[in-house]
Amino acid sequence: MAKHTQAHLSRKVPKSQSKGGLTAMAKRQVEYYMGAKLEEIGVNINLPIYRWKGEDKGNFIEWTYSAYWEDSKEQILAEEAKAAGDGQAATTT
Repeated sequence: MAKHTQAHLSRKVPKSQSKGGLTAMAKRQVEYYMGAKLEEIGVNINLPIYRWKGEDKGNFIEWTYSAYWEDSKEQILAEEAKAAGDGQAATTT
C-alpha cells in the first residue's frame, strides 16, 4: 500500500463574506485541525511544508490548506524553485 505524503483541508467562504477571504480565526482553526490530523496519522507537525490556496467556485471561494512531507515536499519545493528561477531569468534578460 502506498504511503501518504500529503494532506488537505478545505473551507468554502461566500464571496460576499470578508471579500471571500478567511478570517484569522478560521485560518487558525484549520491550521489546528491540520496539526491534529497529522499527529493522528503519525507525522511530526514540524516536518511538512504548508500552503494555502484559494479557488473560485462561483459564489464561493474554496480555501485549501495543504501539508506536504517526504516525496511530496521535495516535489513542491522543486516546482517552486523552478518557478522562481524562471521568473528571475525573465526579469534579468
